[in-house]
Amino acid sequence: MTIVEGTVYNGMPASDLGEQGWERPWSGPNGGQCVETKQLADGRVAVRQSTDPAGPALIYTPEEITAFVAGVKRGLADHLTAH
Repeated sequence: MTIVEGTVYNGMPASDLGEQGWERPWSGPNGGQCVETKQLADGRVAVRQSTDPAGPALIYTPEEITAFVAGVKRGLADHLTAH
């Protein structure tokens, strides 16, 4: 991991977080366009677009990820899917 002065911030280049440890928990028949996640050492989760691995990473706290997943499970994101 090549993080400047130990700073991990929202919108930083995902490539600065290194190439190891990225996973594709949600992939499907979408032509390789997937969301990739990486568990960070401090417990936060980085999210990047697989088609732009050097692009910006969104950094979420464990609580934010938990709330997001719980909301998805309750159907609160159903309006985001194509019908």
